[in-house]
Amino acid sequence: MPKKKIIFLLGPTAIGKSAIAAHLAKKINAEIISCDSMQVYGSMDIVTAQPTSAQRKKIKHHLLGVVNPAKEYNVARYRKESIAICDKLFLKGKTPLFVGGSGLYYSVIIDGLFPAGPEDKLIRAGLNKELSLKGSKYLFKRLSKVDPLSAKRIHPNDSRRVIRALEVYMKTGLPISVLQKKRVGLGDEYEVKVFALSANRQAIYNKIDKRVDEMFKSGLLREVKRLLKLKLSKTAFCAIGIRELEGYFNGSHTLDEAKRLIQRNSRHYAKRQFTWFRKDKRINWINIKDKESSGSVAKRIWKKLF
Repeated sequence: MPKKKIIFLLGPTAIGKSAIAAHLAKKINAEIISCDSMQVYGSMDIVTAQPTSAQRKKIKHHLLGVVNPAKEYNVARYRKESIAICDKLFLKGKTPLFVGGSGLYYSVIIDGLFPAGPEDKLIRAGLNKELSLKGSKYLFKRLSKVDPLSAKRIHPNDSRRVIRALEVYMKTGLPISVLQKKRVGLGDEYEVKVFALSANRQAIYNKIDKRVDEMFKSGLLREVKRLLKLKLSKTAFCAIGIRELEGYFNGSHTLDEAKRLIQRNSRHYAKRQFTWFRKDKRINWINIKDKESSGSVAKRIWKKLF
């Protein structure tokens, strides 16, 4: 029996994944599973640039807006819920199409989880206290000493991942980079095809700037003002746009500066996404041509599948 297919469509923010995925899903009889660490949160449609209601009406989407932004959400839960959705789709004769830009979420599906167990609340509380007293750079230096390989992969300001790596080392006595090599993913059970979108770097930056403009026109200010009244989870608060607009609301900078920061930080995020995906040799890169339609890109991917 041929293996069942699981398909990934990855790429940097604002490159046009959602529109291309909608065309591709129709061609391959697929339903879309979000592969985005922020789009799982509800009430954050604009700030997380969720697919449009028109796109969601055409193709069924999963794991969009399913988590209260006051709650934490982790990769273990994402993997469990995603695999359960895949199983249901296979029973219906559908193909799972993962779409997004979260390298970590992609990795946990295709490569699996490493055997470190759940978080240790006591260790994590101690590390969070150190973070508040000494800052993320101090914790990053600690990580560099015990797990230099992970330190090369994690940004010094990514305190959430730095703390997780330190927590795993303190709990198991082994670097997280060593444990990750013991993971078991879905490659043996399914035929996994991975595509990532690319384009001229300046074209991507222009799309980012345009998207931010559209987000403001769609009511980004109202949405973030409402969200800031909640006690957001640490993960949800990391969505680009929230911290920048918080600075505007508390008078730290102007609205124009907040907008500039959102655009700049989105460009930086796109760079980090490219860096993550470029390391993965399993990815088939699809370069979007100038002014190429989303339907045309989807057709090129479809031809590579069959």
